[in-house]
Amino acid sequence: MLSVAWHTLRARWAAFVGSFVALALGVALLTVMGQALAASLDAPVRAPERFAAAPVVVRGQDILRVATSTGERTKELARPRPVPAGTVAALRALGPVTEDRSFPVRAYGAPAAPDDLVGHPWSTARFAPYRLTAGRAPAAADEVVTSGDWATLGTRLHTTDGPLRVVGTVATVSEPGPGTGPGPGFEHAVFYPDAQAARLAPESTQLVVEADAAAVRAAVKDKDWDGDGDGDVRILTGDARRLADADPGRDAEALTALNALFGTAGGVTAFVSVFVVASTFAFAVDRRRREFGLLRTAGATPGQIRRTVLTEALLIGTLASATGCVLGTYGAPHLAELLVDGGLAPKWYAIGGRSAGVWPYHLAFWTGLLVALCGALAASWRAGRTAPVQALREASVDGRALTLGRRACGTALLLTAGTLLAYTLATDPGELLHRKSYISRPLLLITAVALLSPLTVRPLVPRLPGAVGLLARAGAVAGVRRTAAVAAPVLVTVALAGSLLGATATIGAARAAEVRQQTAADFVVTPRDGTTLRAEALEKLRQVPGTVVSASSATTVFTLEDGVALVKSEARAADPALLATTVRLPVTAGRLTDLDDGSIVVTEEWARHRVGQQVRVWLGDGTPRTLRIAAVLSIGTGDNGAYVTPANAGGGGVDRVDVRVRAGAHPTAVGARLRTVDGVRVTSRTQWVRAALPQTNRTTRLGMLLVLGIALLYTGISVANTLAMAAAERRADLTALRRAGATSGQILRLTATEALIAVAVGALLGLLVTAVNLTGLSAALHLLSAPPTIAPPWQALTWTTAACALLATTTAVTSTTPALRPPRS
Repeated sequence: MLSVAWHTLRARWAAFVGSFVALALGVALLTVMGQALAASLDAPVRAPERFAAAPVVVRGQDILRVATSTGERTKELARPRPVPAGTVAALRALGPVTEDRSFPVRAYGAPAAPDDLVGHPWSTARFAPYRLTAGRAPAAADEVVTSGDWATLGTRLHTTDGPLRVVGTVATVSEPGPGTGPGPGFEHAVFYPDAQAARLAPESTQLVVEADAAAVRAAVKDKDWDGDGDGDVRILTGDARRLADADPGRDAEALTALNALFGTAGGVTAFVSVFVVASTFAFAVDRRRREFGLLRTAGATPGQIRRTVLTEALLIGTLASATGCVLGTYGAPHLAELLVDGGLAPKWYAIGGRSAGVWPYHLAFWTGLLVALCGALAASWRAGRTAPVQALREASVDGRALTLGRRACGTALLLTAGTLLAYTLATDPGELLHRKSYISRPLLLITAVALLSPLTVRPLVPRLPGAVGLLARAGAVAGVRRTAAVAAPVLVTVALAGSLLGATATIGAARAAEVRQQTAADFVVTPRDGTTLRAEALEKLRQVPGTVVSASSATTVFTLEDGVALVKSEARAADPALLATTVRLPVTAGRLTDLDDGSIVVTEEWARHRVGQQVRVWLGDGTPRTLRIAAVLSIGTGDNGAYVTPANAGGGGVDRVDVRVRAGAHPTAVGARLRTVDGVRVTSRTQWVRAALPQTNRTTRLGMLLVLGIALLYTGISVANTLAMAAAERRADLTALRRAGATSGQILRLTATEALIAVAVGALLGLLVTAVNLTGLSAALHLLSAPPTIAPPWQALTWTTAACALLATTTAVTSTTPALRPPRS
């Protein structure tokens, strides 16, 4: 069998080029993805940055710990607690104590000023350590020292807190490599005099103690207020001081996003590879019916025919997998460079090398081999059933459009997809809104429709005008398997583009409509700089005549579900009387006006969501409370959070002010008065709703483009391979047309029209799959009491279909042209 298979590959190499290229590229992508996953499994431990030279950092507790029957559960608090005053006093007895503060700074009038400036007290600069490279330390309230080279001595900066003058510049003392210490670009710092920094950021959540760590721990233990041994603070020494830096978990978060990206791309690559290889082998086996009939006539058994096809797949899979592993080795470093340059991965991120190990290569190689065998399995079974009489077959008209096995598998998958959708809608419609669901669920429906696609060719292909149109329709219907083989990859690409991009657009449109329905305010005011509004700005907003001003703050609450799961929920804190005049919340039970300091408004997603029930919660700062449920909101798109009063905000500052214009007041005049307040950004209701439209982040957008790019690439390979094989076996038909008087131009138009018919069938089936998926998503939104919208991505669908049509017609014309040349004498 091995010898026969090898000689068959050598003789019919053109028929297997598509499978080889598809497998090689698939294995190359899997090799790259595997190495990328290996590189993103563990982030290197960053060394301390701002406090690399600090002896001990004492930080207010930022971890909530709750004891359960199965062990302690922890969650990161929304904001660290301030270090208790008693603890600070005890620490001052041990040695010098330097309070740290951090706050955002926005500089206007300086084109080179970075957007991520952060302010600190000057006294903390020595702990990085920073050193003055020019000028002097700040002394007056309007003097600052900056890091980096974006400002020079004497530079004037305009901020919402007044004008500033740069009197000094600093740089870190050393510039170690990644992961070993602070470098020159770990932050863009603006250092203020300590008194001015304290005025701008009154609350300090961490401080540096220049004393022995053991003495610090003993002093904190003596001041333990809750008896848990930590004194409501965390003591950071050594490498643990990095936890006092801004966003110490940013590397792990970036790697988590990359893991999701590469996992999705790898899964789609495997799916499309199996799809294309199976389609190519099925079509190739169907075209070799006479060959298999001759082998049967010569005495070959069905088992030998099957083993021959599987051996061919094994040889192709081995060669393609080896080639793919080599290609993946060279492609991995380039992917890492693209991710780092695009800001999607940390600067230290690298793919490949010895650190990746050999498992990505084993995984990719054996997956490629398995894909080849799985793709050829059904084709080998069909080849084994070839009767000897097929050796006498001359007609190129296909027989049955579907085998019983393919019909049964397609029907079963179609019923499974419909049943799963109905079950999810009945039990947990919110599951359909998750990214993993709307990426993976369409694959089942795509496979089912692709298996049944030959049944749809005749009903979907209309009668076309003219002789070319008549012959093209007849050829597409007679060669139904060829038409379905070309339509299948087009179906995959169009359905993926419509389902993935349509899902994000549909959910985004529903969220925007939800915001539009819930916003009753005429204006929404947010901080122009930073995350919270200053008290003086808030007071000026309340003094604007002819307005109802409702201030709210973002916070979180934690609940223990089923006694073991500590769940974090987003919440807002606001005055319920004012809140009811500026928002229209989707209340399903209770009344919003019943909210008070002893109650909470929850959503139906909560385990306990009956009005009047008592629920145990922990506020954003970790304070435990038992609150009564005053009202219940619908789940919606998932953005409807809990509501509490300002007394339960957990230390969160005001970050949003809804302003309603009273009757008799002029909105234009009110808007003008609001905009005179310093440090605020005023948006109208229309602008606020428009801004609420969710924007796809760069990682998700890259993932979508990667998935669609893979699908389009495989579509090109499959379409080109199928049409090239079809053109090679249709030479006799084309010769007959030439003898009947058809010109070369008419024959080329005929083949191009047949290719376009196949693309149109695939595109229509892809649109059908898209419509089913988006309709299911819209039904889920309706069941969740969210606006049921459908937003098909028409532009993406148009470009995808056009690209498939261009590939098909170009391949069809290119592969047919050699057959029209007169034979050499």
